Amino acid sequence: MEKLTPEELNAQLYDYVVPDWEGEVDFYRELMANSPLVNTDGVLEVACGTGRITLKLAKHGINITGLDLSSEMLEVARKKSIGMSNVNWDLDDMRTFEVGKKFGCVIMPGHSFLFMNTPDDQVKCLGQIKKHLVKNGMVVLHLDNQNISWHADLIGKRESACETGSIKTHPVTGERFRSSSVWSYEPSTQTATCENKWEQLDENGNIIETWSREPMRFHCIFRFETEHLLRRVGYWVEAVYGDFFKHDLTYESPQMIWIARNSDQ
Repeated sequence: MEKLTPEELNAQLYDYVVPDWEGEVDFYRELMANSPLVNTDGVLEVACGTGRITLKLAKHGINITGLDLSSEMLEVARKKSIGMSNVNWDLDDMRTFEVGKKFGCVIMPGHSFLFMNTPDDQVKCLGQIKKHLVKNGMVVLHLDNQNISWHADLIGKRESACETGSIKTHPVTGERFRSSSVWSYEPSTQTATCENKWEQLDENGNIIETWSREPMRFHCIFRFETEHLLRRVGYWVEAVYGDFFKHDLTYESPQMIWIARNSDQ
């Protein structure tokens, strides 16, 4: 069999590496159950990946469109959604997408907004989302609450941090893989960079093949920076939580969950 590209392998193993956050799916379900706009206009998920959240919401009867820039991720998502009439997929860039309709709610789970590394990209993305919302429609941004000690530790040691994942078995081939990530942080631009690779292992744990992905850059966004961005684009902020159980956002909170509204006529 032809060797998979790093993007293909990552997409095929993504669901076995990235779990749901605690309370995440129930949070979205409750939010949408209490929104009449979702029933009439549906939901758009931006940066949906392999449909981790998209399909869970669709199984509860929500009409939803998943949008992503990765054709490899969407190929996996499409296979998982065969026979589901209330799901659509769109291959597009979150800064420039045009779906052709407006939605009652747009969600961006899994910290995906951090891929927007410049103010221009951030504003373009939030602006496109706003264009695709009906009046008073919701946007929900899931961000991580930045860990200052992690940033400082990287800077103080002047070296990268390496994280090694557990061994995963490919769902089709049965082959065993292990992922590892090397992180670095640039404080002047608030940019974290992750260099990720996969290693295929034999039964004795020896490395057979290695796949290295292009470095991924994430802008480490903070609370008031997020609020300024939302206001600049023309949203009004309805709520911000520190987790998916709607606790207040504090310095100890693991997440930032933002709910903002489109107030345009």
